[in-house]
Amino acid sequence: MTFAGSNGEQAAAQNRATILSDIYREAPISRTELAQRARLTKQTVTRIVDRLLDEGLVMEARRRQGLRGQPAIELEIDPEGVFSIGANIDRDHLTVVAVDATGAVRGRIHHEERFLMPETFVTLMGDAVSAFLRRKVIQEPRLAGIGLAIPDWLGEVPVIGRPDTYGRWSGFDVRGALAGVTSHPVFIDNDANAAALGEIEYGFGTEISSFFYIFVNACLGGSLVIDGMRHKGASGLGGEIGWLPVVIEEGPGAGKTQPLGEMFSLFILYDHLKQHGIHVSTPAELAALTGAPRRIVSAWLRAISITLAEAIIDIGMVVDPDGVLIGGRLPVRMIDELLVFTREEIICRGVTPPSLHRAAGSEDAAALGAATMPLAHRLSLPTAEAAQRERVPLSARDGVVSPLAGAAIPS
Repeated sequence: MTFAGSNGEQAAAQNRATILSDIYREAPISRTELAQRARLTKQTVTRIVDRLLDEGLVMEARRRQGLRGQPAIELEIDPEGVFSIGANIDRDHLTVVAVDATGAVRGRIHHEERFLMPETFVTLMGDAVSAFLRRKVIQEPRLAGIGLAIPDWLGEVPVIGRPDTYGRWSGFDVRGALAGVTSHPVFIDNDANAAALGEIEYGFGTEISSFFYIFVNACLGGSLVIDGMRHKGASGLGGEIGWLPVVIEEGPGAGKTQPLGEMFSLFILYDHLKQHGIHVSTPAELAALTGAPRRIVSAWLRAISITLAEAIIDIGMVVDPDGVLIGGRLPVRMIDELLVFTREEIICRGVTPPSLHRAAGSEDAAALGAATMPLAHRLSLPTAEAAQRERVPLSARDGVVSPLAGAAIPS
């Protein structure tokens, strides 16, 4: 292969990245098949593969049986070749996972706690990394880095129950703090974008190339994927469905517009139940509801499906993705119910609904996506973004103000 403007060293690096990515995405795959896909000579592919075998990133898995001639040796990514740690911090939890080179979870540490302060987060992260190493869940020399999925404006967006002290997250040097926990590279991205990355590598992204991801956590987020790559827009804020203005269908504000994120999220559902005398504060408690409380949840989901259908129709008209995914910490049975209601609502409006699916990543989607960031860089995947090595969470202190910063907290 030739690359305009590239010298031989750059071309060699590109060829290596192509071969490694193809093994990751297409395994099991033979050297001959790699040469055909990359349009390289068999000799070039053999040299690259030999180096990857020496580095421990790739392994020879088996010989194919039942074919004429010398059976081809199938190549795969070696699960022990590289490890990664991913964390998702939000207003109601911290989840930390350790994964191997194939994305399989080797360890998980979860804290279900509201409004963790920055200092507590750093302590818990240090404890998690130490625990993974002590239990030999990962091999530190092969650790590619730590990925962090964190909402932008974490301490600034008004949410139900937010304490004033939570504003300490605004401007907190989370990258510097994590650098004190580990000497390995730190990768940072928005939580919804991280969840979409995990979906690209391990979920529906392996079947469809373009989708919109609606991420339901304490707050609402979104991410747009086009041709297998997350599309963040000119300012990096593309996909933020929580800011999308939608029309209120009923109640005192009927006919007015309101951001979708002020109508639909886990915290808003908890508050809705509280107004009916039902006190739940975690996804597990939400999933355990039965009887009348469960029927209240169903009625809420049906009501929000009217608004969500409007948003999805707009997304379909502008982007026309292969599918729309809903994921996050909303319990899976409730996501499935919401998908049914939303599909029915779209059909009632005389519109052909897009392909609607529950995201594969579900509860730990953002943490798994965070762990994928270091892997993507180490394995030369197309989804690797150099900006993740320098990105910090957006904050008003840096002059970037959330469109919801002035919104009223629902009561």
